[in-house]
Amino acid sequence: MHNPELSEQEQIRRNSLEEIKKLGYNPYPPETFKISHRSAEILSVFEADENALMDVSVAGRIMSRRIMGKASFAEIQDSAGRIQIYLNRDELCPDEDKTLYNTVFKKLLDIGDIIGIRGHVFRTQTGEISVHAKELVILSKSIRPLPIVKEADGKVYDAVTDAEYRYRQRYVDLIVNPESRELFRKRTQIYTSLREFYNERGYLEVETPVLQPIPGGAAARPFITHHNSLDIPLYLRIANELYLKRLIVGGYEGVYEFSKDFRNEGMDRSHNPEFTVLEIYVAYKDYKWMMDFTEEMIEKVALDLHGTTKVMVGDQEIDFKRPFKRITMMDAIKENTGYDISGMDEEGLRSVADSLNLELDDTMGKGKIIDEIFGEKAEPHMIQPTFITDYPVEMSPLSKKHRDNPELTERFELLVNGKELCNAYTELNDPIDQLERFQEQMKLSEKGDDEAMYIDMDFVRALEYGMPPTSGMGMGMDRLAMLMTNQSSIQEVLFFPQMKPEKKAKELTDDEKAVLSILKENSPMDLNELKEQTGLSNKKWDKAIKSLTKNKLARVEKTDAGLFVSLQ
Repeated sequence: MHNPELSEQEQIRRNSLEEIKKLGYNPYPPETFKISHRSAEILSVFEADENALMDVSVAGRIMSRRIMGKASFAEIQDSAGRIQIYLNRDELCPDEDKTLYNTVFKKLLDIGDIIGIRGHVFRTQTGEISVHAKELVILSKSIRPLPIVKEADGKVYDAVTDAEYRYRQRYVDLIVNPESRELFRKRTQIYTSLREFYNERGYLEVETPVLQPIPGGAAARPFITHHNSLDIPLYLRIANELYLKRLIVGGYEGVYEFSKDFRNEGMDRSHNPEFTVLEIYVAYKDYKWMMDFTEEMIEKVALDLHGTTKVMVGDQEIDFKRPFKRITMMDAIKENTGYDISGMDEEGLRSVADSLNLELDDTMGKGKIIDEIFGEKAEPHMIQPTFITDYPVEMSPLSKKHRDNPELTERFELLVNGKELCNAYTELNDPIDQLERFQEQMKLSEKGDDEAMYIDMDFVRALEYGMPPTSGMGMGMDRLAMLMTNQSSIQEVLFFPQMKPEKKAKELTDDEKAVLSILKENSPMDLNELKEQTGLSNKKWDKAIKSLTKNKLARVEKTDAGLFVSLQ
């Protein structure tokens, strides 16, 4: 039965699906299909010993076909790559019934269908390693056509490059773009490298709550939800810091977590509302130790991923070889603006910001103003890995005061390619000082800063039991993946980035469906002839054609021969 809402190819595939069922084949069988080898393994093993693979079973998605009478070739793609399949009618169907080859394979299977093949491996006359099929099993019939990507002489044509399409339908992107599959493998390699680094040192990987009664550990706007049974508001975590430090209080010497965090803020090429952060806390250490630890860790990731510390990021070559440059925040601002803001009060800072043509608002305290000056005038110049150290106390409510200057804190950020990658402290473990810092944050909140930290009295209580001297570090995993895979957009390194709601297809009226159904059979078509075939009244015709053209489903064009209607 024809469905006018389906494309011609979708309708053909559904028809093929029904034909396959009528022939007695299950297009979605429930049984396990045992795979003996994957494509890459077949290629490498056969090169070493051409007699080693006389009985193999492979499975994958049909990506191309060459039908040649009694013999045909197909290329299937599995998780490891692609391999050519050779099918001979009389070997695939040794009995009189040739339906599997003549009808199913040649006429009813399509590019995108998933099949299983059993047979032996050989080399064709042109030298291509292939699987000679003795058995073919349909594993999944595809009823939506893939975009066709063509390859010739090592070059790719008609590649799927539309970013929004790739992000919304990542599954299609992964099927047709092998470089996308490789990128996400590399992302997993980054996690593996870090886990090895931490586990070798005896640190414990933990899990902490995603739903929190107080959104603590960072200055950010949270997502709010409601727990019906308890009748209380809960927040999706903006950070896991305070829970990890509770575990240090509890006696663990080192803990880390790959944390899914959520912030109800803007979206751009480097920010997604849901993101992954690595946080690690180690007792009896300070921020100087953590700098050494961090640069060793990042160097290891680069070597594990690329075999070298030098990584291309855009048109910049970034070298992650230790040691990284270290400079205080005040010196970095002075170096890039000429202003020494050490010890300035809020009025002085506002004056400097005004002279640098920076826009401020009345809710900003000293910390936010310094952050604005640094972020706009110094941060973009930090291309090679650089530790920015010794932040003003107003900017760091969870960091211990500097041992030599109480106006500063023992904090660093690692900047790479002009952006923050890591943030770390010598952690504040004085419960009285911590409570005072929280109270200062509440004053900012009352002033109108909706990103100021909440007071977490349970965390203060935990500190009152005593937390050993501790250093902690947080690192954006998405940003690290961007750096290590040379991507300029966070959406490229997230399987399913947050997107604006997809516009739903317009619900067609019966009259509009009738017009489209005729056009799908014959487009372009003379307007008067089309109207006559629909049998619609003048009023219904005008309404249908206006709606179709307005929604870009059809277009009317004036030619020398008259008005013609075609599909858009």
